[in-house]
Amino acid sequence: MPANKGFSRRDRISEQIRRELAEVIQSELKDPRVGMISLTDVEVSPDYAHAKVYFSSMAGSDTLDSVQAGLQQASGFLRSELGKRISIHMIPQLHFVFDDSLERGAELSKLISEAVAISDHGEEPDKA
Repeated sequence: MPANKGFSRRDRISEQIRRELAEVIQSELKDPRVGMISLTDVEVSPDYAHAKVYFSSMAGSDTLDSVQAGLQQASGFLRSELGKRISIHMIPQLHFVFDDSLERGAELSKLISEAVAISDHGEEPDKA
């Protein structure tokens, strides 16, 4: 039996759930609260009963609560659509979680750019 089989079954199912949910949300979900979102990751529990769906939104953090409420309200519809598209024993309950890693990444990039600009100008930060 080979030692490294690549991705585990759970990883493959998580990725398939992410792809299918992204397609359903984009093409079939009509809730205006959801708008433009991007699914960044899906984590499926070991028993496949629950899935955390991480999303980011271009709308900003001020509409985050309404986006999350829209997704949670549509979770039954999304789960039934997954059942039609994916053949696994159990379709997991969907739990939507906001992923702020893109915002944090942009903030860190800005800080790095500022630090590089300061060092290029020969200015040293104040040492306390």
